[in-house]
Amino acid sequence: MTGAVAARVVQAARGWIGTPYLHQASCRGAGTDCLGLLRGVWREVIGAEPETVPPYTADWAEAGRREVLRAAAERWLLPVAAGAEGPGQVLLFRLREDAVAKHLGLSAMAGDGGASFIHAYSGHGVVESPLSAPWARRIVARFAFPERS
Repeated sequence: MTGAVAARVVQAARGWIGTPYLHQASCRGAGTDCLGLLRGVWREVIGAEPETVPPYTADWAEAGRREVLRAAAERWLLPVAAGAEGPGQVLLFRLREDAVAKHLGLSAMAGDGGASFIHAYSGHGVVESPLSAPWARRIVARFAFPERS
């Protein structure tokens, strides 16, 4: 991902800050969940979404233990090599060690130069959070947006 694309991803994601959390939604200012945030940023930076997202429940993928979100990321995003961390990347999180990966965020750089990420989660909406050790250790993969879909 070029620096220009990364900068556009971060700028677009920051435009969603303050959007309330709403499961399955992807409408800046009205409501979104973490996947909806990624979808909205994709639309703003890349264009039309590459596939239709089927309806999903809050506990999706847990019963079957399928890495649905990771598989979709691998279809449409570019893997980031270890040690190549930077702003504008898609971060895939496993919230519990024994659970499937099912939370997404977009890496950014805080005003003080520290690592941060933009994400949507229940009770908070879209926020920019420090990429603290508890969050960083939950990252299972990093991806970059393609130049074009």
